[in-house]
Amino acid sequence: MPEEGKVLIQDGEITLQSGQPMTGVRFDAWNSATLPLTRYAIEYEAMRVEGNDFFGTVTFPVNESHVSLIVGGWGGTLVGISSIDDMDAGENNTRGNAYFENNRWHKVRVEVRDDDLRAWINDKLFVNTSIKGHKLGLRSGDIEKCLPFGFASFATQSRIRGVLIRRL
Repeated sequence: MPEEGKVLIQDGEITLQSGQPMTGVRFDAWNSATLPLTRYAIEYEAMRVEGNDFFGTVTFPVNESHVSLIVGGWGGTLVGISSIDDMDAGENNTRGNAYFENNRWHKVRVEVRDDDLRAWINDKLFVNTSIKGHKLGLRSGDIEKCLPFGFASFATQSRIRGVLIRRL
């Protein structure tokens, strides 16, 4: 997915330059590193440097599928999971809104459990939803290039640091 010169990884920090429209980075080693598909947490910090759309969005496995936690989508404020039952973050019960100041680090935590997903931003709970009996998947398009685990931004420059994955 990354366009030449659009992604920089240096000193433990990922910089995603503004894409046309999306920029992302993917880590292929999820399965070979025997990382979990359930009962784990992802923690990281994300910053929108410039732009007004999603930044620091993470795509991750949930059992045999994948979803994305959207951070700052649809003009800069939308938070939620894409996709549940073929509905994007703006259409399903995980939809929330928050103001994200540019050039400020935002702490993100996602928990994948057997029957539910939870996500906090700056210690505020945004997502707390049951996934039991629901169809999980990704919105079709470039976000699929982040599989099995990755970060993306949409027409927005962003930075990501302190990525930590731990079993629950």
